[in-house]
Amino acid sequence: MQGEPALPADFQVRPFINPDAPQGGTMRYCVFGNFDNLNPVIVRGALTTARGIWFDKEFGNLVFEPLMERSPDEPFTMYGLIARTVETDDKRSFVEFRLDPKAKFSDGEPITPEDVLFTVRMLREHGRPMYANWLRPAVKIEKVGEDGVRFTFDETADRETPLLIAGLPVLPEHAFDEKTFEQTTLKPVIGSGPYVIADVKPGQEITYEKNPDYWAKDLPIRKGIFNYGTVVIDYYRDTNAQFEGFKKGNCHIYLEGDPNHWRTAYDFPAVDDGRVIKETFKTGAPPNMLAFVFNTRRPIFSDRKVRQALSMLFDFEWANKTLYYDAYERTGSFFQNSELSALGRPAGEKEKALLAPYLDDIDPKVMDGTYRPSVSDGSGSDRKVMRAALDQFEAAGYRFESRRLVGPDGKPLTFEILAQSPEQVKMAEAYTRTLGRLGIAATVRLVDDSQYQARKNAFDFDMIIASYSASLSPGAEQTYRWSSKAKDINGSFNYAGAAEPAIDALIDDIVTARSREDFVAAVRAYDRVLISGHYVVPLFHLPEQRLARWAFIKHPETTPLYGYQLPTFWRAPQ
Repeated sequence: MQGEPALPADFQVRPFINPDAPQGGTMRYCVFGNFDNLNPVIVRGALTTARGIWFDKEFGNLVFEPLMERSPDEPFTMYGLIARTVETDDKRSFVEFRLDPKAKFSDGEPITPEDVLFTVRMLREHGRPMYANWLRPAVKIEKVGEDGVRFTFDETADRETPLLIAGLPVLPEHAFDEKTFEQTTLKPVIGSGPYVIADVKPGQEITYEKNPDYWAKDLPIRKGIFNYGTVVIDYYRDTNAQFEGFKKGNCHIYLEGDPNHWRTAYDFPAVDDGRVIKETFKTGAPPNMLAFVFNTRRPIFSDRKVRQALSMLFDFEWANKTLYYDAYERTGSFFQNSELSALGRPAGEKEKALLAPYLDDIDPKVMDGTYRPSVSDGSGSDRKVMRAALDQFEAAGYRFESRRLVGPDGKPLTFEILAQSPEQVKMAEAYTRTLGRLGIAATVRLVDDSQYQARKNAFDFDMIIASYSASLSPGAEQTYRWSSKAKDINGSFNYAGAAEPAIDALIDDIVTARSREDFVAAVRAYDRVLISGHYVVPLFHLPEQRLARWAFIKHPETTPLYGYQLPTFWRAPQ
């Protein structure tokens, strides 16, 4: 995106890989939830697709593959996979891929330009909205020669457009029926990846077997990864049962996000005698933004002053001490702990120029770098914080009446927090505890996964708990999180219903930046607008990654920029 790739064109192995990792054995993962679909790109089943098939940031792309693959050791670089070469111009008015002549699907059929053209057509007609948006600037898509595909863009394309297209999956035209493509399916799909689907138990388990004829097994981009002979992913409807499965050895890695659990749950014999190892990993990437999200489509959350006042009432210090053993750090920025964050930094001249038309939307404290989320005394009833929040409510026209906070319309301030797990319920109840002290009647509703996904897709909620993935390379994905284009598209990630000219303009500045300096300035300015909008109540993050593994599961000594990469792990020979 900016600058040059870190690795030379003739690289033989990536620095965070063990190229001599033993091959074979079985890896068993345990996950929470269920699945009812094996087609990962359609809207109807995209949120209940079996893990590992495509776009799985933890387990990797086991079945479908892209033209090029992102590097977890660089902010914004892709390397060839199905595409043997890539060509573009300085303006990025086009991108042309030449396919590797060795590339083939698991049934032995070669990957052709026609497969790429078919994929584009299916993504545009049946894929998630973000796919169609990424492809929208491609006004001409054509086969070039015997092995090439060329995308020609209109003036709406930006510097990231070729990278987005390079990262899309390539589907086999011969293995899909266009007439039924948009329907969910549990029939094993065919891809070009290192594994094939060997067994499917709907909603319970999916088994992948290594393809011995995998076309890319000798490519440098594939050395030392996807080392297991078999990958089994077990689904659990209960997180306690999921962990019990790990303790019994039914799964071999447990990704730990609960500090309570990390501190108290690992007192079983396998940990004591070293058969299970607890590990932490440092990452150079910003932590995800975990937050309560206001649905600003609801009238009660349309006023920014109200959202700001409600944000002040999450008592992080009390919750961290009482519920989480002080394991968390407070999140305040969408790009925290990175050079992209505006937190603690006054706006530079480039940012000021970008933000000049929108200064009325920016909190002066956010602009000068002095803003921080509210800090309580940890008592659980900090009167100073509550008084400040009440002042903000009063500025928005609220008043106390019969021990309830009543709005300008005479109606009590009340809303529902939609939750999908017991852990989310715990977080929500910690929040409602403080809200109740100011006469705000917030309730928590726990629903099953299918109902939660349906309501989230339709924006049928007052407030949800969501985690926005963070990276050092934000780009076009922000459009479907925060832009006005995505506000009314069901299934988009604009849960908050944001629709601000400043957000739209800054997303454009981010994806058109030509230098790293301009890019950083644009992202920081964007961060200031999102923080000032109070679209979310920022929660907290762990300062490090944590996982537990059975000792026979090994990993490389070097951790890349984005943290541990499960596909680089291997099973020690027995």
